[in-house]
Amino acid sequence: MLEPQCHHGYGGAAQTARPNLSEGLPVPNPIKVAVLGFWHVHAADYASQIRRHPDTELVAVWDDDSARGQSAAEALDTSFVGDLDDLLIRDNVDAVTVTTATTQHRPIMISAANAGKHIFTEKLLAPTVAEAEEIIGAADQADVALVVSLPRLYHGYARAIVEELNQGRLGEPTHCRVRLSHDGAVAGWLPDRFYDSAAAVGGALSDLGCHPAYLTQLFLGASPATVSATYGSYTKRRVEDQAVVTLGYDGGAIGVVETGFLSRDPFTIEIHGTQASLAYESTENLLRMRDAGSDMWQPLAVAQDDQDPFAQWVTHIRNRTRADDNLTRAVDLSRLVSAANASAATGTAVRYRIGAT
Repeated sequence: MLEPQCHHGYGGAAQTARPNLSEGLPVPNPIKVAVLGFWHVHAADYASQIRRHPDTELVAVWDDDSARGQSAAEALDTSFVGDLDDLLIRDNVDAVTVTTATTQHRPIMISAANAGKHIFTEKLLAPTVAEAEEIIGAADQADVALVVSLPRLYHGYARAIVEELNQGRLGEPTHCRVRLSHDGAVAGWLPDRFYDSAAAVGGALSDLGCHPAYLTQLFLGASPATVSATYGSYTKRRVEDQAVVTLGYDGGAIGVVETGFLSRDPFTIEIHGTQASLAYESTENLLRMRDAGSDMWQPLAVAQDDQDPFAQWVTHIRNRTRADDNLTRAVDLSRLVSAANASAATGTAVRYRIGAT
């Protein structure tokens, strides 16, 4: 179903034409979008994007928690629909954004695809590879555009780093470390439902840690040989509030994914190779390079950001194309998070392709 990707592949625009859609009905203008679920903290952000994008219109809200859904609908001055099946059969709904609990993704997105609705969803696409591929299969079968929000793939620093790697300026990469954290667990602003392992499929790694995880896969490759995870719960929640995941690659390269809900740190990337090192720090959007054996760091230009995932989704709907690269990376991410959860649960390193689905 999914096409293989190259070692340092960057495919923000990778797509496949949909021959069935190309002969279908005209794409509505504007595209009428409903928000499914306000479980996730980004639900309101995506509702705002629907409002801001010139080609989309917010028309409804659904949530399995009716009080939460009604409150969100009132705040957005739109209608609340309490019955999901009723919403999905409506002719005035062309597409949906899905920000429910992760464990609800599979049934809700398959229902949306079967109803012919285009789908934009928060990561993770699904807790397991099997579920992720089932969702993608349903979207492909229904000829609807599906895009997963993996926004940092399309930021300028990621594009610039991939260019340096592809040009071989670092030599062979030997080590990559990516850290992203916030203080939600200690500052009290992250909702309690994010610590529900049944709904969230984990804690810090399954949520915020997805970003450094898919960036490490972008830089070093999607398929490490081994995955070893250490999770900690400083605040004594039911799930981890900080995590470190170490990826071991064939050939000896190591990737380190760091995340947590305990501190508000600058987002950082460091990559070391046999000929040079790269370092990125978010506070000043600063990317630097240093040759091996030198103490002098040289600034590098940070590329312009590509379209964000929501805008890409609208483009795929308009052009009747499939988000090949995005979907491949979404499945790779589910595989990695699943392997990390297995490693943390057992206290052992996981051979990546074994038990990682």
